[in-house]
Amino acid sequence: MIQTTISSQYEVSLHRQIIKVFHASGIRLNDNNLGSKVYSNYRRVALIVLFMRSQKSLRRFTAELIESKWPRWLGLRELPSKSVLHNWLVKWNVSWLRKILNNTIAKIKPSLMAIDATGFDSFNRSRHYEKRLKQFGVNNTKMPFAKADLLVDTENKLVYDFVLRTKPRHDTLGAASMIKRLKHKNVLILADRGYDSEPLHELVAKTGNLMYASTRNFHVKKVGGKHWRRCALGHPKYFQRNIVESINFSLKSRFRSLRSKKHYMKKREFAWQIIIYNLEKLSQNSKALLYLLWRIIILDRAVLLVICLYLTNIFKQRLI
Repeated sequence: MIQTTISSQYEVSLHRQIIKVFHASGIRLNDNNLGSKVYSNYRRVALIVLFMRSQKSLRRFTAELIESKWPRWLGLRELPSKSVLHNWLVKWNVSWLRKILNNTIAKIKPSLMAIDATGFDSFNRSRHYEKRLKQFGVNNTKMPFAKADLLVDTENKLVYDFVLRTKPRHDTLGAASMIKRLKHKNVLILADRGYDSEPLHELVAKTGNLMYASTRNFHVKKVGGKHWRRCALGHPKYFQRNIVESINFSLKSRFRSLRSKKHYMKKREFAWQIIIYNLEKLSQNSKALLYLLWRIIILDRAVLLVICLYLTNIFKQRLI
């Protein structure tokens, strides 16, 4: 007999996380009341997440979308064109994307966080040919470069906030912006010596939190500042700051460079990549939790069965 049906043994956890985040955001399903409702905001967000995750061009992604199961899972009546998907990317700014990012971590209260800055290439050219051209002295110009500051939760490995700048800036400027937007209190923030700034420590203290940064050597006999003296004593949890370095490496492994040309589109592209990272991390955590619960249930049943057999044998021996 010829097989006519295909059953999937894998659960689409990413789709489930997209639905949860969209419901938590409180965004309207449709922007208009009387116009066309072919694409709802939920479908737009899901398609943009898939496009950014695929690392393909707009033309190639829209052409290959029909080959996947996502049109059926999303209930699409029409497939979007290249220009339609591009209009959706231009539609939402960074402030709107921060709301989506906040919804991915809304139910998690951190107690230990870390902050760090890293760089991303802001051009989409072949590294091999760039290196060969520089060897021959051709096109020996400095390529654009973007700097990203990340504020992450070291326990759940989720990104809480970010700042992307297309020009070189000091680390404390991006950190100050993220600290002002931080709504949690009683949080310990770990940082490297690039954030050793007394005004930044005072700003963190005003928000009800505490920051520890490794101290710099100022080559003076006595350095003023109570926060510098506090950090000079060391902290037993400082080794967990390396988690933010792992997250930086994970992001660079997902996308090696920013492909957008305009500065505001680069910031939106980076915001979408952070949202995708959190969604995938949440889906992985949910799978791990379900697996752990399943193992606990199975082990509990096995232990209960062994206890019952043991008690049965003891009861039989007493009867004999």
